[in-house]
Amino acid sequence: MLVAATAWPDRISDVSRMCRSALIVVAVVLLLLPAGSIEADAQDELKRPFQAGERLTYEISWLNMTAAIAVMEVFQMEGSNDRPVAKLVGTAYSTPIITKFFPVDNRVESELDLETLAPDHMTFRRREGRKKEDIEYVFHQKEGTVTAVRGGATESLPIPAGTQDIMSCLYYTRTVLPPNPGASLKMNVYHDKKNRPVEVLVEAIETIEGAWGKAETVRVLVIMPFHGLFMNQGNIRVWVTNDDRKTPLRMKAKVVLGSIVADLVDGFPETATPKQEY
Repeated sequence: MLVAATAWPDRISDVSRMCRSALIVVAVVLLLLPAGSIEADAQDELKRPFQAGERLTYEISWLNMTAAIAVMEVFQMEGSNDRPVAKLVGTAYSTPIITKFFPVDNRVESELDLETLAPDHMTFRRREGRKKEDIEYVFHQKEGTVTAVRGGATESLPIPAGTQDIMSCLYYTRTVLPPNPGASLKMNVYHDKKNRPVEVLVEAIETIEGAWGKAETVRVLVIMPFHGLFMNQGNIRVWVTNDDRKTPLRMKAKVVLGSIVADLVDGFPETATPKQEY
């Protein structure tokens, strides 16, 4: 049974945060080592878990109904000085039943340097309820600063080396985090005019089932000691395929009322066993 409409605005704010997080994580994970960057062979895409052309679609459910759809895509683009760059695009929009009360239509674009796995530039077109906001960050990684343009104001702020944005952090983590229980990764994510500390812990190897069938996954706990980026309660669990692709299959977080779950519904990894329809 659905919650009374008069109670929805407060609860749906949790869904809007989920949509935001889906642009990120959807799912899944974040981070960056406290100092330095990871060297990668920019000429060999096969050494990365993601490639140009990857498109992952998620259904985000809340109270047993589909509340939003999130899509994450990777595009190839030309960088300056012959540097390999990927364009990461994340979109999230509310389904019709939620749109009646709280429409969400967000889009994040991040340009990721494939040699350092750190972002160069990010834009965030945010449309949530009556809130409309356009945000732009230009990362000067070598200088240790970020230029933020928001609400018509421009400012330059300090950032640690290797700082990630809300989109790039997922792809960085997919590449770097070891799939071993007990492994951990720490990072800095710049978001909403602040440097945000995030930690990712590998909890266990677990087989889960969904629209993809059965798949062996690495269960990861994302610890965020702040509110607003993901859910009210901060922490989130993510299940990533235990293979070279490290595809996020499921993300789950507790909110004030129940839990919100994001499940992959299109873009399944080859290692998953599709369900048979009879």
